[in-house]
Amino acid sequence: MEVSDIEKLLNDALDLAELHVKFDGSQCTVIAVADFFADLSRVKKQQTVFAPLASAINDGSIHAVTVKTFTTADWQREKMFNLPL
Repeated sequence: MEVSDIEKLLNDALDLAELHVKFDGSQCTVIAVADFFADLSRVKKQQTVFAPLASAINDGSIHAVTVKTFTTADWQREKMFNLPL
């Protein structure tokens, strides 16, 4: 699985304003930016991003996933601090 495959899964399933993916062959870090996250609990945010990746996680293509979610306003503030992936 490649970064572009992960990005496609997430972009096809979710209406994201911005998406950043880092993948080293087993561990995946996802930063997802969308205003709809404002209305969701922390658990629902994680579930929303994990759902499109479920088959890749279940078949072992992705071993571990770290997810960070932001609204567009929150992301603009975070970028000022150069949040690393």
